[in-house]
Amino acid sequence: MTETPTSNGSPPAVAYPVSVSVEPTLEPRNKMTVGFRFILAIPHLLLVGGLVLPVSGWWSLTAAGVLGAVAGICAFIAWFAIIFTGKHPRGLWDLGHFYLRWRVRVLAYAGLFRDEYPPFGDGPYPATFACEYPEGPRDRWSVGLRIFYAIPHIIIVVALEVAWAVTSVIAWFAILFTGRYPEGLYEFGRGAMRWAVRLEAYMLLLRDEYPPFSLD
Repeated sequence: MTETPTSNGSPPAVAYPVSVSVEPTLEPRNKMTVGFRFILAIPHLLLVGGLVLPVSGWWSLTAAGVLGAVAGICAFIAWFAIIFTGKHPRGLWDLGHFYLRWRVRVLAYAGLFRDEYPPFGDGPYPATFACEYPEGPRDRWSVGLRIFYAIPHIIIVVALEVAWAVTSVIAWFAILFTGRYPEGLYEFGRGAMRWAVRLEAYMLLLRDEYPPFSLD
């Protein structure tokens, strides 16, 4: 984790250990690929899901794709491992991390934030997910009651998903007619994606720190 310095003399804020970033590109945009974005994204959507995030209360192939469903099963197994041993098996953690790295790139593409076609699996892309493996013993209370702790975030993320879907449709038309993604909608969409993916990492047990209530 890193500390963010403050200018008013107050103690520095500790950054959340899950980072989701997308390099902004408002214009010029590729109208052709935007127009057929959903069709072009289908192979990725089948593997890691789309804009409807599985943390909305259910985990299925529709929301998380094939790999996401596997990551959910791994998290279920890891839940028992952490409760009984205090550790997250590294192989199970790595699979969840791999899934979210891929998923963030696909969300950036499907959400119209970028026009570059995402790689299958790992590869360079202007949208990234970063999270360090938690060293030391895990917080068993937090893990054991994870679904209950996450309820406030889940409620907010459901509302954000609805709003993000609406703004994405508006942005789709805006790009087709003007070649530009409206900046305000772009920043909201990126913030909604960051919030939701941080929560998804929390639900997959990648970290125990409670996610911030923030679009930043």
